Amino acid sequence: MDGFQIYDERFRALLRPGSQLVQLATGGTWTEGPVYFHEDDSILWSDIPGNRLLRYSERDGLSEYLKPSHFHNGHYRDLQGRLIACSHGKRCVERLEPDGTWTTLADKYLGKLLNSPNDVVVKSDGTIWFTDPPYGLIQPNEGYGGEQEQDGCYVYRLETETGELDAVITDMVKPNGLAFSPDERILYVSETGASHDKTVPSEIRAYDVVDGRRCTNGRTFALIEPGLPDGFRLDMHGYLFTSAGDSVQVYDPNGVWLGKILVPETVSNLTFGGPDKSRLYITATTSLYAIELATQGIQTP
Repeated sequence: MDGFQIYDERFRALLRPGSQLVQLATGGTWTEGPVYFHEDDSILWSDIPGNRLLRYSERDGLSEYLKPSHFHNGHYRDLQGRLIACSHGKRCVERLEPDGTWTTLADKYLGKLLNSPNDVVVKSDGTIWFTDPPYGLIQPNEGYGGEQEQDGCYVYRLETETGELDAVITDMVKPNGLAFSPDERILYVSETGASHDKTVPSEIRAYDVVDGRRCTNGRTFALIEPGLPDGFRLDMHGYLFTSAGDSVQVYDPNGVWLGKILVPETVSNLTFGGPDKSRLYITATTSLYAIELATQGIQTP
């Protein structure tokens, strides 16, 4: 099939008869962090070097939503539908309130500034989990610079009611994308340390979530090539859809590689959306793409 590479027949069942990748918008520099709004069937995403957020809807087309964005990267929505953002520039995780103001939710751990929060998910109990590699400090045009104060790059769990922040994964080099399994018993995290150290495996790791608070038993879920596994999301089957250098790659819960959705630019992030959560939005280098699938994403709301 044109536009796809199929390694397992289960991949075919994810495609509709007319499934085809469509470029919705372009003009970014390095796009990341797509997040869907069902209220008006729109998508927001980051153009990190452009220091702005972009918006697209079929009704309104492409527009600039926020500038400066303080180098936002990943986004998610909390249980109340509010936008949660990782800000490289502010070195924080912040929340957009209904009145248009931003509330800083976390910017320090053990009294030291965070590195540059990168990607974020919200668990069903309302806690916020995010990664904190140093890209906003070390990548040109992806932050305001500064010195790294943390001893490493960790994955954190934030209790929004109390502000309690815990480092739940500390054994990775540059943790990046993250997402829970459908039952939230596994947290998947991508390792992108190979961006600056080629000896680091380009992999997605899996961790068991204990009592909804701790992560144990870290192991390799899948090795990704070509490129890096930046961001990813899961569908109703527990299949993991991840970015890669040439495509969106799809894996089953056991790490079996099912197939590829080929993309003409290097993929960074993706998210499910559309009225029934069956439209996969893909940010890839300069552009936003979408494809209609025969499955549904699990993120809420």
